[in-house]
Amino acid sequence: MMRIVEVKASGWVQGVSFRAWTQEQARDLGLRGWVRNEPGGDVTGCLAGDAARVDQMLERMRSGPPASEVRDLAVQEAPGAEVPEGFEIRR
Repeated sequence: MMRIVEVKASGWVQGVSFRAWTQEQARDLGLRGWVRNEPGGDVTGCLAGDAARVDQMLERMRSGPPASEVRDLAVQEAPGAEVPEGFEIRR
């Protein structure tokens, strides 16, 4: 079953390779989507793929890469979102 979600990670998530780590993890799970830094210090993105794998990715994102400190991970269902073929880092 396909699931598409929008995510927003808050905390110490910029300057710690969070985007590159997210891309690597998403590709490992076979997910599509994107991730980008926001001016306020958050990281936002979109994840699409098998529902169980999206759930796995969300669990990984709650911890993030070793140098990060994720204080909150907001998740919103986004069934109509446009998703790229692969997983990209947006600027």
